[in-house]
Amino acid sequence: MQKSATSFSFTVAPEQKGLRLDKFLACHMEDFTRSALGKLILDGFVLVDNKTLKAGYRVKQGEMITVEVPVQAPADLEPEQVNFDIVHEDEALLVLAKPPGIVVHPAAGHRSGTLAHGLLYHCESLPGIDEQRPGIVHRLDKDTSGIMIVAKTDKALHQLSEDFRQRAIRKTYHAILLRTPKENKGRIVEPIGRHPVKRQKMAIRQTCGRYAATKYQVQEHFSSGMCYVELDLETGRTHQIRVHMAHIGCPVAGDDLYGGRLPASFGLQVSRQLLHASSICFAHPVTRKKLCFTAPLWQDMAA
Repeated sequence: MQKSATSFSFTVAPEQKGLRLDKFLACHMEDFTRSALGKLILDGFVLVDNKTLKAGYRVKQGEMITVEVPVQAPADLEPEQVNFDIVHEDEALLVLAKPPGIVVHPAAGHRSGTLAHGLLYHCESLPGIDEQRPGIVHRLDKDTSGIMIVAKTDKALHQLSEDFRQRAIRKTYHAILLRTPKENKGRIVEPIGRHPVKRQKMAIRQTCGRYAATKYQVQEHFSSGMCYVELDLETGRTHQIRVHMAHIGCPVAGDDLYGGRLPASFGLQVSRQLLHASSICFAHPVTRKKLCFTAPLWQDMAA
């Protein structure tokens, strides 16, 4: 097996026994398509207790699944001027406020104008084996605005990535919800995984979802029935806030994908989900000094 860029390991939980190997991996590796995972299995980059097995193998409780994702051929990523606000910058990292409407890194349908292109334009060079995601250690959805950290050195990239894995980085979000929760504050703990049919969506998946926890507290009520909430993420799953709030019947306003479309009777023009990453607190990757940064609400949400 050739040297890989990234490795993953998972242990089969009791409720996951009997799943096909490719389906088990799809539950845990959200950013990979089933076909890409199938190719990794076929090419021998997936081991079950140190053995190569077929995609249709039914996993057993307690088995250790390891995956190595090989280095991909370099992809040309040309620097491109992209607007974003710099909140803080030093030799190790960059803290920025991402506007809504900007995709973080290239993907299908978004081969230019991404934050990754803009970061290379600003910094000239950034660390990372994946050239599509230079310096990027976490993401925001295209239409989510707010604060992000970018690593400028290999050491910072490694340390920040580890801090995220250890849940040592605290992120606070604010959102406007289409409906108000029954309780003014609460904690939602529901596993999240890729939707079984609609692959662009995530969903609550009791069998193969990954642990996810979100705290919320209502800050303001509106006469329309909507509300303004503060959200504290204990984990960082894809679409976590959007899925959890929709699950309790209070989707993020403007989030058409998860049922948050505003009725015409509200008379509000909303072109995105009204979700904003307000603040982030973390230890500096080099000095380990505690830092906290805030990005003010974007104009559409403030209005």
